[in-house]
Amino acid sequence: MINFQYLRTTTLKSALSLISKDKNAKFLAGGTNLIDLMKRGVTAPEKLIDINHVPLKQIEAIGDKIMIGALASNTAVAEHALVKDKLPLLAMALNAGASAQLRNVATVGGNMMQRTRCGYFYDTEMPCNKRQPGTGCGAIGGFNRMHAIFGTSDQCIAVHPSDMCIALVALDATVVLSSTKGERKVLFKDFHRLAGDNPQLDNNLKSDEMIVRLEIPTNNLHKNSHYLKVRDRASYAFALVSVGAALELSENKIKDVRLAMGGVAHKPWRLTAAENFLKGREATVENFEQAAKLAMIDAKGYGENDFKLQMAPNSIVEALTIAKSKA
Repeated sequence: MINFQYLRTTTLKSALSLISKDKNAKFLAGGTNLIDLMKRGVTAPEKLIDINHVPLKQIEAIGDKIMIGALASNTAVAEHALVKDKLPLLAMALNAGASAQLRNVATVGGNMMQRTRCGYFYDTEMPCNKRQPGTGCGAIGGFNRMHAIFGTSDQCIAVHPSDMCIALVALDATVVLSSTKGERKVLFKDFHRLAGDNPQLDNNLKSDEMIVRLEIPTNNLHKNSHYLKVRDRASYAFALVSVGAALELSENKIKDVRLAMGGVAHKPWRLTAAENFLKGREATVENFEQAAKLAMIDAKGYGENDFKLQMAPNSIVEALTIAKSKA
């Protein structure tokens, strides 16, 4: 283990002051991803700033939005009556992630910041542009069964691992970021980045900023929503393909719809074209299948993950069908 300095803070002001003074420092909350990365030598921060005692665990409704603090645990959010009632898609996505023990300590902000589980990224003996820019992408032409089919580049085909983030991008969440200069808000769909030419950059958080809360607008999509996660085993496995689907129905006509996918891109993947096709149409399997075809137009396989080109549209149809069937 490489030596590092450990600091604990209890206020947001202190946390922001500390991070603004040291770009090599990292915030420590649940540590469910960061500690793994440190143990494997993937990252070696010189300073850890423990923020677990900063008061950012609120879950409350203010006006037409639900506010969730960055330090609220995944379990607390998933089990909160307000979330289960108004944002069931988020509750389902959280409960599909990791194990109960990890959800108890993992935080909302940490979940957003977790890094890819690509084997080449975690193995410091292998080439990885995300870990060490310029070394190449071992997954391209290598073992890439878990990898992306959307938004890829010749620099990286890793996928974003979060389930929670798929629900949040579908629900049009906003991320509130804070620094010593004040707050700024970023639409959730713009928080994470595609790999492009800079795969080492996972998101648009600045080095002196901290995630403080989410703002999620309430909607009429809560009655008919479903999170489908296709994986190799029933628990504690990352998605091969996942789909967050939510419908607002009037009789059998789709008034509004939200669709997002996980396990398929470097960031949570919103299916805007499929949504636009479905709005105003009947909620039929035929229309679901057509929407799934539209969603797959730009998909590209890399060999071992070619099966996702069929699994993904099938999963979209299944998720929509299950969402529709709910009372």
